Amino acid sequence: MKDREEIAERLATCGYIADAELATAISLMQRLRRPLLLEGEAGVGKTEVAKALAFLHGTELIRLQCYEGLDQSSALYEWNYQRQLLAIQAHHGGDADAIEDRIFSEKYLLERPLLAAIRRDKPPVLLIDEIDRADDEFEAFLLELLSDFQVSIPELGTIKATSIPHVVLTSNATRELSDALRRRCLYHYVDYPDVDREARIIMARIDGASASLSLQIARMVESIRKEELRKVPGVAETLDWAAALVGLDVHDLHDVPELVHETLMCLLKTHEDRTRLNREVAERLLGKVA
Repeated sequence: MKDREEIAERLATCGYIADAELATAISLMQRLRRPLLLEGEAGVGKTEVAKALAFLHGTELIRLQCYEGLDQSSALYEWNYQRQLLAIQAHHGGDADAIEDRIFSEKYLLERPLLAAIRRDKPPVLLIDEIDRADDEFEAFLLELLSDFQVSIPELGTIKATSIPHVVLTSNATRELSDALRRRCLYHYVDYPDVDREARIIMARIDGASASLSLQIARMVESIRKEELRKVPGVAETLDWAAALVGLDVHDLHDVPELVHETLMCLLKTHEDRTRLNREVAERLLGKVA
């Protein structure tokens, strides 16, 4: 697919190294104008896809970070109550209907991410991040927006999309998403990259990382991920570790085994994992790295 290859090449220019399946998913997302649901473990680069997509299109990234208890007003719109109160006080004694019409107008409307995304002249990338953290009620509300790209504001009426945003949803699979949401989206599972792709990611994102060092780091990280860890390091942690090693002027991991162990704090984020991956284990894993 020519589109897939072109997308992969353009994503690479902004430091995102996509595999063939992800490039295909993005190509189909654009052709079909459908939301793309990215699922996978935390730290595999799902959010970075949306950032790279915004760069690819030269457009704005609008992000809605989901959390437990997220409601429509926080995601869609709110009224600027303080300014409304000041306006009411300034027109005290005036016609009540006229005051109401004035304060429930665009001037006092506060856009939140979902409303902002459908009111841009140029289609933005709308990132709905960690949708699995929101509750079922919010997910149900989202279905209408993703189907029709319009919202109803009681005081203003129905607001239809000026342009259709490029929508990316991410999920860490902490809860099962509804079939209705999945039906509205294209789906791609984002896994940890293989050694060669992770090495390419390091070289693309870390200035001064040589091909040989990047490959050693990627192989070491792959071995660490196979250990029984509480929190498996993601790509972001790999990049932190690579940046630390390059900053310390490391050219070959085998030359500095002590430093390799000391800098594993970039990868391992719990006391339990640091204890499990002690110096002996680290040296054993390093010994397997070519």
